[in-house]
Amino acid sequence: MSNTRSTSGLGSEYNPLVSPQLEDPHPFLARARREAPVFFSATLGAWVVTRHADISAVVADTTRFSSAESITVGAATMPPEVVTALMDGYPLVPSLVDNDPPAHTRFRGLVSKAFTGRRLTEKEPSIRALVDELISGFMHEGQADLFLRFAHPLSASIIAAILGIPREDISRFRRWSDDLSTVLAAHGPVENQVAAARGVVDFQRYLASALEERKTAPREDLLSDIVTEGQGMTPPMSMAELVSLLMQVHFAGHETTAGLIVGGVELLLDNPEQLQALRNEPDLIAGAVEEAVRMVSPVHAMFRTALEEVEIGGVTIPKGAHIRIVYASANRDEARFHEPERFDIRRPDVKKHLAFGHGLHFCVGAPLARLEARLALEALLRRLPGLRLVPGQKPGFLRSVTVRRHESLEVAWDVQALPAVR
Repeated sequence: MSNTRSTSGLGSEYNPLVSPQLEDPHPFLARARREAPVFFSATLGAWVVTRHADISAVVADTTRFSSAESITVGAATMPPEVVTALMDGYPLVPSLVDNDPPAHTRFRGLVSKAFTGRRLTEKEPSIRALVDELISGFMHEGQADLFLRFAHPLSASIIAAILGIPREDISRFRRWSDDLSTVLAAHGPVENQVAAARGVVDFQRYLASALEERKTAPREDLLSDIVTEGQGMTPPMSMAELVSLLMQVHFAGHETTAGLIVGGVELLLDNPEQLQALRNEPDLIAGAVEEAVRMVSPVHAMFRTALEEVEIGGVTIPKGAHIRIVYASANRDEARFHEPERFDIRRPDVKKHLAFGHGLHFCVGAPLARLEARLALEALLRRLPGLRLVPGQKPGFLRSVTVRRHESLEVAWDVQALPAVR
């Protein structure tokens, strides 16, 4: 076995939170797959794994690789001022994505019922209605920021409805989600991180208050289901555990789906031949969504911890080391996909991607994400004639160690071609 920690120059260059890798990580990741598919990043304090086969092996092996700290590795570098601010709230305890069996099984059971096929079939009419409502709100303007006006309010409203959060509170939840990303990334000016930590505490207090209310006055929502079932477990779920679970469900339930929708639209508009193929054959929409999932990879990466000394891709990883598994790189691995940089809505093996994870931690909300993206793309292409990207824009991206999504995407369309209002 070999150890490339001191020999690979890639480790000193890798920083997914800053330019140019923040805007486009794929050239660097392609180089890593060729030159050093497993390397140590001093910036992240973690070994970075980039190939599909290696990542598949890691996520499938829960005996040697722990999911604990899978989203909180950056917390180890939190400034003391941030730690102090977070102490005013609940501890960030492991819950769903950052947990191992048997604890993980308890948490997954609390939320999985909300995302069954039957539940989603019941919700499809209301999702369609919300999609149309949002588009109607800006369709006569001729240009809009698709993230701010459509993708984010859509995904945030849907997960809010599932949880039981009033729609008027959604703007606060968006702010709190950004705060959570900042805290977990442990990146940027200390004063910004402290302000974000205070936002996370406000987020926790809001959720705890809502859960306390559901204890005495339950409703038909996930908050009520979680607090009722959580209290009936042995041992009962603590408030810190319930709050951490809900923060993860909310964050994953809208940030990643909003990123998928915006990224999917960008891919279609950047590939006019694929867009035309979809217009000619609307039944290709499922393949278009899945290919967008592969190429966008909204959950860009996760972390694992080696429970013993292991070998990954011929490299020795010491016991206790953090490992960054880059799903976005696996999903463009030349050894797994033919012409992986090409957007192909007819790609035959597209479902071999790892964008929703794999095995034990396969995303519980994947069916909902696929449904939202399908309904969103169908409606946008149907109702906005001549939909196109506004040239010259440079959209920013969320700074996160796990999630990658646009912060804006300006699109335009032909208002004069809209059906006349009667």
